[in-house]
Amino acid sequence: MNKLAGKDKGFSLGATIQAHTMGIWMWCLPHPKKPGHTLVLLDTEGLGDVEKSNTQNDSWIFALSVLLSSILVYNSMGTIDQCALEKLQYVTELTKCIKVKSTSSGHSKKDATDDFLRFFPAFVWAVRDFCLELELDGYPITPDEYLENALRRRKGSPEKLDLAKKCIRQYFPSRKCFVFDRPTVREDLKHLEKLPESRLLPGFVKDMHTFLQHIYENADAKVIQGGHVATGTLLGNLAVTYVDAIRSGTVPCIENAVLALAQIENSAAVQEAIKRYEEMKEQLVKLPTETMEELLKAHSQSEKEAIKVFMARSFNDEGQEYQKQLGLMLESKLQELCSSNGRASLDCCQALLKQLFRDLEQKIADGIYTLPGGYQQFLNDQKEQIEMYQEVPGKGLMASRALQDYLKSQEGAAQSILKADRNLTEKEKEAEVERVRAQAAEQEAELHKKLKEETLKMAEEKEKSYEEHKRQLIAKMEEDRKNQQQEYERMLNAKLQEERRLLQEGFNTEATRMQREMEQLRAQLRETRSKPCVLL
Repeated sequence: MNKLAGKDKGFSLGATIQAHTMGIWMWCLPHPKKPGHTLVLLDTEGLGDVEKSNTQNDSWIFALSVLLSSILVYNSMGTIDQCALEKLQYVTELTKCIKVKSTSSGHSKKDATDDFLRFFPAFVWAVRDFCLELELDGYPITPDEYLENALRRRKGSPEKLDLAKKCIRQYFPSRKCFVFDRPTVREDLKHLEKLPESRLLPGFVKDMHTFLQHIYENADAKVIQGGHVATGTLLGNLAVTYVDAIRSGTVPCIENAVLALAQIENSAAVQEAIKRYEEMKEQLVKLPTETMEELLKAHSQSEKEAIKVFMARSFNDEGQEYQKQLGLMLESKLQELCSSNGRASLDCCQALLKQLFRDLEQKIADGIYTLPGGYQQFLNDQKEQIEMYQEVPGKGLMASRALQDYLKSQEGAAQSILKADRNLTEKEKEAEVERVRAQAAEQEAELHKKLKEETLKMAEEKEKSYEEHKRQLIAKMEEDRKNQQQEYERMLNAKLQEERRLLQEGFNTEATRMQREMEQLRAQLRETRSKPCVLL
């Protein structure tokens, strides 16, 4: 285990008769061969320690190791003989220590075996201090063949021994064996932690490197029900869930644990997605925007990234409950973005109008325009300021509305100037009032038209949002379906191999039952392949 970590020290080796490791020790470090992955090493206390007062503890530790691992290394001394198999009694108790489903209704023993097959880790038997020749009936064999021969079932074998073999073969179809020479001479064993590799026996060093290479290359990332790859946070929550169940006196249930984790992970996925949306939005858009298209494009790109983040972390989202929640939050974010954009534009425009029309307002206050011909001078000055206002860039979407509101606020002053101008006849003044009123109505109509166009664009964006959620969800469902197909295919291959062994060993009745199970699996596989991705 220390060598897997690339260290000489770490897990205690325990050179005395007294056990050092209590419970399960965990060591997390960057994977030496797979970038972006973490290697999590779990070292359990020795099983069957004579000093233990509670032997049930061993069963729970074994069960917890199975539940948390993607590859389980079982460590024994000497040879794989009847005694070694009897010590592995814990594998026969797994059905008592682990439940796959929360209810047993309609759940047969065969179903439980299939479920264990899907969720259990790969199995490696490490035989330490092995000093025999790997030879069978006069022919050399591999360590894997040595293990399979040891697990070969024989009619008339003791029930306890046969059950252990049967369970190992059923629950751990992916099996591997390594045999290790003694690491060093007897005198140096108590100093093993301090010995450099050059002081270890060549045979042990060779076996060790073969073992390390296999683990690095073949130990897959931990996957939980539904094909979801476990992160560090998820693995931690999984461990807490199982340990809490054991301490409360109940049997750890994979289905319940996954449901609890799904709630935690999916809630976190929503928050992580919203965080990503905010980060992307800050990068893509600076308020106020000149056009609605610019704003909607930034939202669309941010939303797409947010959904991607959610899909990567979420799993087992029944009825797309959390994705719908994310959709509502993103819709709210768009409304919030539009409101912020409008406020930013309005603030910018009002400040600009105040600056540009300051001199004109002062002239009105000083009565400059109350002279004959003053109204035309007022219109000329106002037009000049309006043109300057319209030339300033970066005002945003509220530029027209802000200008119209400002001009409307100045109508009283304009009317007073018009009435006071003696150069204009009453008829001309009435005509001017009508012209101003018509111009204001035209501008208001134009604003309503723009508002309607923006509303339509918002509706189109909502439809695009739905399509993006749908597209990514279908892609995820298709990926999940492929993972499920691979699961079924892996189970089929495992059962096919076991069927062949059973026939060779003369267990014809069990082989026939295995054939029926494979037919059911093939039917499920065909159904999975033909089943369309349906959104709820």
